[in-house]
Amino acid sequence: MSIQGQDQVEKKYDPHDATLKFVKRKNDLDPTCDDDDLKAEMSCGHAVTPDSLTMWCRSKLDEGIYKFKCPALVEGNKLCNKLLSYQEVRRLADLSIEEMQHFEQTIARLAAAEYCEIQTCPWCKTSVERTDLSNLCVQCTVCTADRKKARHFCWQCRREWKGSGPRSDRCDNADCINGNVQLLQTCATISLPDVKGVSSCPCVRVCPTCGMKVEHNRQHCKNINCPRCHVEFCFVCLKLKQECLKTSSPYTICSSGVAPRQTSIPVWEKK
Repeated sequence: MSIQGQDQVEKKYDPHDATLKFVKRKNDLDPTCDDDDLKAEMSCGHAVTPDSLTMWCRSKLDEGIYKFKCPALVEGNKLCNKLLSYQEVRRLADLSIEEMQHFEQTIARLAAAEYCEIQTCPWCKTSVERTDLSNLCVQCTVCTADRKKARHFCWQCRREWKGSGPRSDRCDNADCINGNVQLLQTCATISLPDVKGVSSCPCVRVCPTCGMKVEHNRQHCKNINCPRCHVEFCFVCLKLKQECLKTSSPYTICSSGVAPRQTSIPVWEKK
């Protein structure tokens, strides 16, 4: 059940809901939560309120993570990490229709991006998968069948392909530029407050393994886990985590300093 407030919707469990197991203990996702708030127990045994679960899951989706693993502490700094199904999250977070639409669309997009590259054809609007990640010239099979003639578009500028192919940099359309490369070159710089010595680092990077665009939340250590290929790397020097840790700690600037702005997008060579 949701209660409409003046500025926001405050969620509260229905105390008569027999499908939920209510518990009287602290909120494992938000220790600052009011003790009087009704809390339900998840399948892993940890207690939540609908608001705390919703906010935590939204933060994971914003980070590009669509598999929800319970973040509650069980022993010291050890996390529970029990995988929560979307059905359980939907029920215990008391998701509204709008929230369900957002969650499901985002989960579908992130899951698809993890396993393949998909774009919408600029003409027929069907989804097209790019199997050769080093070639920007892509054929739409639907348009080709309709026209009975091969029709190709540029994966980068999403216009009809001009020039010869295959190519990995651009087509011959005058304004064909890689928006992600442009962003890497022009994005603002940030500091990492918890990492000593890092005061001017580009706020956007691409994963050195798969090329996915990522940002640092400016909290905790300098390492980041890519949500697509799940490789951990240093956001500062762009080396893999284990390589960076050979010469520096997670909370100090790297021995090689801040890596320059990236000028290209790595192609993910899936194994």
